[in-house]
Amino acid sequence: MERKDRPFDVIGQLAALRRYARALVRNSDEAEDLVHDALVRAFEKRKSFRSGGNLRTWLLSILHNAHIDRLRQKRSLTRRHDEAAVEAEQSLPAGQEHAVRLQQVRDAFFDLPEEQREALHLVAIEDLSYQEAANALGIPIGTLMSRISRARTQLREFEEKTPRISHLRLIGGNGHESS
Repeated sequence: MERKDRPFDVIGQLAALRRYARALVRNSDEAEDLVHDALVRAFEKRKSFRSGGNLRTWLLSILHNAHIDRLRQKRSLTRRHDEAAVEAEQSLPAGQEHAVRLQQVRDAFFDLPEEQREALHLVAIEDLSYQEAANALGIPIGTLMSRISRARTQLREFEEKTPRISHLRLIGGNGHESS
């Protein structure tokens, strides 16, 4: 076994791959399957990886392409959205206001169109540069910037229309409600 030169060590990239896969498919089990498929593809194509290249970007690109292939095979974008909605309905958020707010923001992120969600995820969560994210998605950098701009605008609009008034009330020790 050749162990001298190990530029293809993917262990350190697993967390980023899992996060990105989870953002794409919105289901932990499907995300793990997608990461597995991407790693199998990467291993099979490891000789095509340039030793001086960016392994993270290369793996994220493979993961993205595996996701696109799955979409084409399944032709079930609607079914995936339905499953995500069922999953969200089955899990009840905690009673704390911040947990509810976090769920609202998460839902707003997952309501973004897929191409906007994946672009924003790579730049904002995976901390890729615009060029690295564009390379991973196989699109021009201008297209990536446009998608991110539209996603941010949509999230800003969500922020502006979501009420910030708390529905929680403090009850004073004297039996009177206080606001």
